[in-house]
Amino acid sequence: MKKYRGIIISAAVCIVLLIIFGGSMFYIVDPGERAIVFRPFSSGLDTVNVYEPGFNVVAPWNELIIYNVKERKTEETLDVLDKNGLSINVEISVRFNPIPRRLPILHQQFGEDYVNQLIIPEVRSTVRQVMGNFTAEEIYSTRRAEVEQQIVDMTTKKLQDNSVETKAVLIRSINLPPQIKNAIENKLQQEQEALAYQFKLEKEKQEADRKRIEAEGEARANNIINQSLTPNLLKMRGIEATLKLSESQNSKTVIIGGSDGMPIILGNQ
Repeated sequence: MKKYRGIIISAAVCIVLLIIFGGSMFYIVDPGERAIVFRPFSSGLDTVNVYEPGFNVVAPWNELIIYNVKERKTEETLDVLDKNGLSINVEISVRFNPIPRRLPILHQQFGEDYVNQLIIPEVRSTVRQVMGNFTAEEIYSTRRAEVEQQIVDMTTKKLQDNSVETKAVLIRSINLPPQIKNAIENKLQQEQEALAYQFKLEKEKQEADRKRIEAEGEARANNIINQSLTPNLLKMRGIEATLKLSESQNSKTVIIGGSDGMPIILGNQ
C-alpha cells in the first residue's frame, strides 16, 4: 500500500490541478470562430498559429483569444460636406469579416475592438473624403453611381490592408436639405423636358429631310421622263397602241392621217 501512496498522491494533485485550472486549459472553438494564443511568460503573441474550430488545450498561464470570423454588419449615419461646403446626411452599411489567417496581425494592431478602432473610422473617413470631391447635385443624381463605386473601392482597399475582408459597402440613403433637394429635382425635370423637346425637333427635322429627299427624287425622275418624251417617240408609241387596238375583235373604224398625223379609231357600239 505504501508503494502506491506516491502514485495516489500524484494523481490526487493532478485531479485538483485539473479542477482548479481546467477552465483555463481546455477550450472549444466553435464553427465560425478562430483563436490565437498570447504567451505572457515566453514569446508573447503567437503571430504564426491560428487555432481552427474544435477542442484545444492551452497551458493555464497562456491566454486563448477567440474571434468571430463570420460575416458581420455595421451601419453608420453621418453628416458630410460636399465640394461646395453643403451639408449632406448619409446612411451607409458595411458587411465584413476578419481574415482568419491574419488574425494575429489584426489583434496586434487594433485588438478585439477592431470594429470601433478600425472599421467605423475608416468608413467615415472614406465617405467624407470621396463626397468632398463632388457637388450635392452630382452625389444625389448625375454621378451617384461613380460616388458609390469610389467609396466601395477605397473602403475595400483600406480594410484589406488591415486584415479585414469587405463583403459589401452599401449607401442606403443620401439626404439633402429640402430646398436643395427640390431645386435639384426641378432642374432635372426641366433638363428632361428640354431633352424630350429636342428629340421631338430632331425627329421632325428628320421627317422633313426625308420628304424633301423623296420630292427631289420624284422631280429628277419626272425630268428624265420629260426629256425622253420627244414628238417622234410619242408618235411611235401612238402608232404601236393603235395597231394593238386595231387587232381587237371589237368592230371599229380606223382613219389614217389625223390633224397630228396619228391614226383615229372610231369604235361602233
